[in-house]
Amino acid sequence: MVGGGFGNIFKIPELKKRLLYTLALLSVYRIGVHIPTPGIDAAALASFFEKAKGTLLALFDMFSGGALERLSVFALGIMPYISASIIFQLLTVVIPHLGRLSKEGEQGRKKITQYTRYGTVVLSIIQGFGIAVGLESMSSPGGAPVVIHPGWGFRLMTVITLTSGTAFIMWLGEQITERGIGNGISLIIFAGIVARMPDAVGNTFRLLTTGEMGIFLVLILLILMVAVVGVIVFMEQGQRRIPVQYAKRVVGRRMYGGQSTHLPLKINTSGVIPPIFASSIIMFPATIASFIKIPWMQSVANAMRPGSFIYEFLFVGFVYFFCYFYTAVTFNPVDVAENMKKHGGFIPGIRPGKRTSEYIDRVLTRITLGGATYVSAVCVLPSILITKFNVPFYFGGTALLIVVGVALDTIAQIESHMLARHYEGFLKKSGAIKGRY
Repeated sequence: MVGGGFGNIFKIPELKKRLLYTLALLSVYRIGVHIPTPGIDAAALASFFEKAKGTLLALFDMFSGGALERLSVFALGIMPYISASIIFQLLTVVIPHLGRLSKEGEQGRKKITQYTRYGTVVLSIIQGFGIAVGLESMSSPGGAPVVIHPGWGFRLMTVITLTSGTAFIMWLGEQITERGIGNGISLIIFAGIVARMPDAVGNTFRLLTTGEMGIFLVLILLILMVAVVGVIVFMEQGQRRIPVQYAKRVVGRRMYGGQSTHLPLKINTSGVIPPIFASSIIMFPATIASFIKIPWMQSVANAMRPGSFIYEFLFVGFVYFFCYFYTAVTFNPVDVAENMKKHGGFIPGIRPGKRTSEYIDRVLTRITLGGATYVSAVCVLPSILITKFNVPFYFGGTALLIVVGVALDTIAQIESHMLARHYEGFLKKSGAIKGRY
């Protein structure tokens, strides 16, 4: 059945074209990860990152798909764009002009997207300059400087290179979203994490052969990973279905309506957005702090390492905040209640209009609390356990949540394309992906 589903993909020319286009652009991104920024001693930089494993720099490197470790043209990754998106989504709540733009439909969203692009460039310049200054003070454990010729020439070149790289990644993501399959930005992060998988597996075997990890511990971690993946799949497809009844109405000589349906509310409406946003917010100041050789700044960077109490506490707080914030931005109970009332729909036992919107909001608030708790547990608990047992950082919960969540989203979009053209999907009808399409 699954094989038949994959075979059907190539029977739909448009879907085949979209998939090949997506794979081609992701390949361009992975090629760019290996193009180094000029003026860097690659061997000294690699030695420095060997020492930085398990730190915030390793987390940033994971999201950039290994680009930071090589200091490639894509070293900043897509995080400046995500940070700019967070800033402008928050500003839509406090700035009336942006709030009005967000409600003006497609044209308003295009304008906010344009502002987000400008913000991405500004953040990239700031981060690029911070990294350039930090690199000049870095050296390998053997004492070899990372920057061959430090100075303003190197700083300017680095800022231009890294900013251009981030702008290009942003363009790739938008092209994938528009002409390919899936969310382009999420797929770029997905590709970066998955590309690190062979290294992580090889590192695990190395630790196993040298005796730093026991076979029993490896088996426990594998079981834990399978269990976490199972929980993610189960929760990402979990819904709270509110029954909705539509009253009968007569139009001309015909009677319409009278059917019963339901309003599906996802347990995790925001998907993988909260952990990505939370990570990017924590990484932005902490990464800059780690490059600045000032004692109190170094103390801040050390306190914000993954696995530390402060990092995990802030991470959980931001996850809860963004779960509620993103749900509030994407789902408006008042609009849903008004549309139901306009079409003669009502929730049994609840008055249409304001009472209905209050009821939906109350249910959504409760299930979002469960969704935020699940996301926090998946992201934090494995990370703490893995930090204690000195396992490769790749196996953290955030990476698994992003990989599984993005994979489910992409499969759901492929399913929708196939079902729209009456082709059988990946799974049987009873088990079709009930994703976010």
